[in-house]
Amino acid sequence: MTDAASRSPEAAPDSPAIRAALYLRVSTNRQAEHDLSIPDQRRQAERYCTAKGWQIVAEYFEPGQSATDDRRPEFQRMMDAALHGGTPFDVVLVHSFSRFFRDQFQLEFYVRKLAKADVRLVSITQDLGDDPMSNMIRQIMALFDEYQSKENAKHVLRAMKENARQGFWNGALPPIGYRTVEAEKRGAKIKKKLEIDPIHAETVRLIYRLALRGDGDSGPMGLKSITKHLNERDIRTRDGGRWGIAAVHQILTRTTYAGEHRFNTYDSKAKRPKPESEHVVMEVPAIVPKEEWQAVQAHLKSRNPKWTPPRTVSGPTLLTGIAFCASCGGAMTLRTGKSGRYRYYTCSTRARQGNTGCGGTTVPMGKLDKAVTSHIENRLLDPRRLTALLSEVLNRREEYIARRQSHITELRKRASEADAKLNRLYEAIENGIADLGDPALKGRVAELSAIRDQAKADAERAAGAIERAGPELTEEKVEAFASAARKRLRKSDGSYRRDHLRAVAQRIEVIDKTEARIMGSRTALLKTLTAASAQTTAGGVPTLEPKWRARQDSNLRPDA
Repeated sequence: MTDAASRSPEAAPDSPAIRAALYLRVSTNRQAEHDLSIPDQRRQAERYCTAKGWQIVAEYFEPGQSATDDRRPEFQRMMDAALHGGTPFDVVLVHSFSRFFRDQFQLEFYVRKLAKADVRLVSITQDLGDDPMSNMIRQIMALFDEYQSKENAKHVLRAMKENARQGFWNGALPPIGYRTVEAEKRGAKIKKKLEIDPIHAETVRLIYRLALRGDGDSGPMGLKSITKHLNERDIRTRDGGRWGIAAVHQILTRTTYAGEHRFNTYDSKAKRPKPESEHVVMEVPAIVPKEEWQAVQAHLKSRNPKWTPPRTVSGPTLLTGIAFCASCGGAMTLRTGKSGRYRYYTCSTRARQGNTGCGGTTVPMGKLDKAVTSHIENRLLDPRRLTALLSEVLNRREEYIARRQSHITELRKRASEADAKLNRLYEAIENGIADLGDPALKGRVAELSAIRDQAKADAERAAGAIERAGPELTEEKVEAFASAARKRLRKSDGSYRRDHLRAVAQRIEVIDKTEARIMGSRTALLKTLTAASAQTTAGGVPTLEPKWRARQDSNLRPDA
């Protein structure tokens, strides 16, 4: 019986020359780009084959691929040819066994697969025989290669984590809305940091506005609605593609946009997230305020069926999911009596455990619903209070418009620069200096055209937002808005009433049968009012006050 382990690679004088396939690999893109290793590997392999009298029949180049696994295109192509191609070569020649694999188990697995096809693995620098001792030495070498690979990875990761701690970018594609800029130079290395990309940052801000306030005709929008909104208006991703739900979700949940980029969060080999203790927090310029990012997380969590049952979001009960017992903090759940004739909100802890669990109360559903809606309608939607709230927004209108004008100027400047570069390229083509058939030139023209068109489109959208900014606030407009809001609050089917309550009141604590405390985010309240009012700025202005609570003059008992 003949196999690769027993057959000598040396050809007899009158036999055909041994056919060799060269497998040449470097582990990093930087080595591949600078052509540091593969030409040297090829030269040594050619000299080795010449000395042995072997014939090179195939070459497989693997630039910038790790040898810790078999997810390598050229490697798989070579193995497919060896195992299923009728044995087109007798030897796979590598510079060292580490070029083939840096994993001892995988190395031996593929050596045996090659042996079954009567193909032998040979190393130029680690030329071993076929006896058991040589096989053991190869396995020991593979173990050392695997250990060295893991140690190198550990040291590289430690250096990258320190680089991130110092605020420098580690080289991956930056999140949409950001771009890299040179920050400093240390020897031959150029350190880079993230800065806001004015073109795509506006798309990120738009996604956050839609999640919190909607498009003006709706309440806060979900992931699917946001994705549909972007695609219907031909707002493209960074590479010119269409949006998907996963991409929108990533933008809304990534801490980077609030100014804290997290590095080393995922184990790509184990395919699972890393513990938070291993994360490195890197400060970057924030695209959205942290308060707005946190509000979006709370909104997503409230709509997540893992945390909030679907009935809490869409059920018919008005206060489901936002009413809580003031004594224990447990949710107020619906209970019925007399075959459903009577409906109550009752403390869930008390319902499960009795008086020993909580001394909370039970309130007729109609009474609590009426008290809460009446308070919001008569107190919160009072024109005088609305005037004060909306005046605070409009007082910042000039600052908002100035910021948007600066953004528009930057976008138009970028569009003009791209247009000027395109014109220079077209002149070079007309004068015969450049050839339009050059693929690199075509790619550059397409890139500049995309930058120009995207910048112009974003500038137009930003200008439209300024045009929609509200004029001076008048008593008539406030009264009209308050009247419309009260009517919508009393809508017969209750659908808008639930959405509106959740926008302005995130928590209702029931103290007893005669008193309840309404709490909510002042930021969410202002954004709800400004988004719903055609007379206020479309983007809204968040306040620095984290919470609002009704003062004593309006915090009356429900039955008062």
